[in-house]
Amino acid sequence: MLHRQKPSAFKGLDRGSKGQISTFSSFVSTVTQKKEAAENRNSPTHLALPNIRNVRDLPPICLDVRQKQRMSVEALSSEVKVPPLPEPTLPSQPKTVKDFEEDLEKAEATGNWKTVHAFYITAFDSFTELNTAFKKDATASFNTIEDSGVNANLVNAVFDALLNTPQDIQKSVLKGIINSLLQEWKGPRTKDDLRAYFILLQNPQFNITSTYVIYAHLLRQIATLVEADHHFLVHWLKKLSQKKFKQLVERLLQFVSLRLFPAKPEEFPPLTKCSWWIPSAAKVLALLNTANNLVHPPLVPYTDFYNSTLDHIDLMEEYHTWQSFGNSHSRFSFCQYPFVISIAAKKIIIQRDSEQQMISIARQSLVDKVSRRQRPDMNMLFLNMKVRRTHLVSDSLDELTRKRADLKKKLKVTFVGEAGLDMGGLTKEWFLLLIRQIFHPDYGMFTYHKDSHCHWFSSFKCDNYSEFRLVGILMGLAVYNSITLDIRFPPCCYKKLLSPPVVPSDQSTPVGICSVTIDDLCQIMPELAHGLKELLSYEGNVEEDFYSTFQVFQEEFGVIKSYNLKPGGDKIPVTNQNRREYVQLYTDFLLNKSIYKQFAAFYCGFHSVCASNALMLLRPEEVEILVCGSPELDMHALQRSTQYDGYAKTDLTIRYFWDVVLGFPLELQKKLLHFTTGSDRVPVGGMADLNFKISKNETSTNWLPVAHTCFNQLCLPPYKSKKDLKQKLIIGISNSEGFGLE
Repeated sequence: MLHRQKPSAFKGLDRGSKGQISTFSSFVSTVTQKKEAAENRNSPTHLALPNIRNVRDLPPICLDVRQKQRMSVEALSSEVKVPPLPEPTLPSQPKTVKDFEEDLEKAEATGNWKTVHAFYITAFDSFTELNTAFKKDATASFNTIEDSGVNANLVNAVFDALLNTPQDIQKSVLKGIINSLLQEWKGPRTKDDLRAYFILLQNPQFNITSTYVIYAHLLRQIATLVEADHHFLVHWLKKLSQKKFKQLVERLLQFVSLRLFPAKPEEFPPLTKCSWWIPSAAKVLALLNTANNLVHPPLVPYTDFYNSTLDHIDLMEEYHTWQSFGNSHSRFSFCQYPFVISIAAKKIIIQRDSEQQMISIARQSLVDKVSRRQRPDMNMLFLNMKVRRTHLVSDSLDELTRKRADLKKKLKVTFVGEAGLDMGGLTKEWFLLLIRQIFHPDYGMFTYHKDSHCHWFSSFKCDNYSEFRLVGILMGLAVYNSITLDIRFPPCCYKKLLSPPVVPSDQSTPVGICSVTIDDLCQIMPELAHGLKELLSYEGNVEEDFYSTFQVFQEEFGVIKSYNLKPGGDKIPVTNQNRREYVQLYTDFLLNKSIYKQFAAFYCGFHSVCASNALMLLRPEEVEILVCGSPELDMHALQRSTQYDGYAKTDLTIRYFWDVVLGFPLELQKKLLHFTTGSDRVPVGGMADLNFKISKNETSTNWLPVAHTCFNQLCLPPYKSKKDLKQKLIIGISNSEGFGLE
């Protein structure tokens, strides 16, 4: 009688176990010898299974011929044989979840796993049996992308129970999978084959490193499917539950991480023999990423695809490989799959790429100076800005226009008539003052929408759009100089900023134009978007009740101007039949056409600093984080990285401070950050990159705290009680004007 054993008894399949290799060695070696003997007698050509020394390196699966091969229980070596079972017969109809659960309960109660074992052996013996066992209807074809035809509840029940079954059942499943993967293929894959891959991907046994050889071959077969088959898999994957989908992503990321940095290198074959492992996993991850992007909202956040292990590899080598070979299959680079690269790693790539361009420019300048027998000036290594506070915008625009060749150099700012070296504080103050002035409603460049709490480009026509270019340059300089800007643009802005991600060589090519939807409009003008949605869902007669045409009106400097959304639009009524076209054209007009010149100047300004192929690695959301920082606050991390001047972290006032701040609701924590740094967001590198400092302010405890935002510094009087500190701090951070600059 078979007794149930804990997963820990899964000898040879637990992580780090060497016994598993020898077990499968004997198994495959035995099968190899018997098959070779039989096939040499009967057939001049055959697929030679590897001996176990090479079970790690199973041969490439031939895509030209399909020839079914079976592994029988009799062929197993003695150490992996299980007690003989009756030859399983294919069930006439699939087992239901209830049937399976009843069999499982009986096995757990009696210790007799014979029925459960027979089911697992049968179900996983081949792709055909997998379909027989898990198809919702064995007689139906299920050849659509909308329905995989897989009984998801049964698959979940079977896999959820698998790791708690005796080890011989678990081994039987793996042997069946090996048997299936070693089959050769003739012609294109069928939908039943795709279903089998879809089911096997969900096997939790592939969390165990000793199964990675099998897992790698499964991934390679999926990766090498034709595009049409990938299309089906993507649409089936997007129907998975959030939990199952997340498990697939985490399993693949762990596979990549452990192949790059194995805890026990002896567990895996040398990298030279399995160089295809990581590319195969990356391709399958790409299918999951595509599936995730098709669902709104996504099944998991895009950040769940980040592999932090990649932060520790040579990123620039990956980037240069990608630059040289592109997305061709001749050389693999993680940059071909940028969704797995974290935003911190992407920032490093962008900055180093910019630094290399900057060094190249500076070296050329130095050579030119020397060749003309001129003395080199160290200032040539920097972008030196000299501006007057009273003419901040015009001086900045003039300086940046005059020094456009130096935009990729390290920024240094000097305020005319003021002593002092720029050690970072003056640069940040320049950014803060300039942004505050440009985005002021009276300046007229941007409109602030209170409903959405964001700015959008003014559609007013003007003769010169150079100031919009200046804002783009500021955003680019902020990225390269690690300055977090307090700018509130909607996500649509960053999507437009990457349209296209590389500036076209043909200057007549439109830039900053992207496909937009009513959801994009909702993020800027929610009230207008709501009205348009009402129009789309209106059940009455749109033409008679709304009396609208394909013409819109805008006020510009007190004058109402009309614009046709399409030729002759003023004569085309909006009807029930064409209202969707009207809404789409209106949305496109507001977010693209009406602000084209403004945004094109803004786009060119940003890319004049950030002109790099590395931008192709970024999602729009990641551009926003690079410019404005992340909204995710971790005040415990801020506490750990805070520096003190005049205080020690054990002082009573400091202990009061952190007790109060850690107990603040999120809104007050954001206000504190905004009060002390000029932004309520966190740099890409986390709280540690803020260089936050608390200084002792030797003044009366009746005074409120003071902030020097240019240095991320909070000056705190030595309050005697927690109550007093909390009261004064809340008053200070809640009533600060603008950026709280001193």
